[in-house]
Amino acid sequence: MRLLLAAVFAVMLAGSAVARDKLVTRASPHTAKVTMDKLVAALEAKGIKPVARIDHAAAAKANGLDLKPTEVVLFGNPKLGTPLMQASRTAALDLPMKVLVWEDDKGKTWIGYTAPRTLKSRHGIKGKPQGEALKAMGAALEGLVAAAAG
Repeated sequence: MRLLLAAVFAVMLAGSAVARDKLVTRASPHTAKVTMDKLVAALEAKGIKPVARIDHAAAAKANGLDLKPTEVVLFGNPKLGTPLMQASRTAALDLPMKVLVWEDDKGKTWIGYTAPRTLKSRHGIKGKPQGEALKAMGAALEGLVAAAAG
């Protein structure tokens, strides 16, 4: 019985490690609004115009529901995203890139995004130009999130 429980626990841990690999999160010392504003400012400073900014908490409130600050910004760079979609049209489901800023139940602000490397396996993307695009996306996201949380 102990061996079975240990095996089940090991499988659960392996599954959660995979999930963490797909989602990158970072704490922010700022409020959710300030963090998102800083993120948008960092995007614009790099010449990237956000495609959309979605305030889920405001939408919830407008419908009589309560949701702690939860906001997503969509943005992209066609020079990086197009090669991925050329390799696999389904990559368009994950593009443009999205970054989520939210406040947890304890009042702490978090920033999260899907790791670009996840798109490779999720959409069967292969090739050197595509790999380079995914690396560039990852580096850009890391820099943007650092600026928002800084």
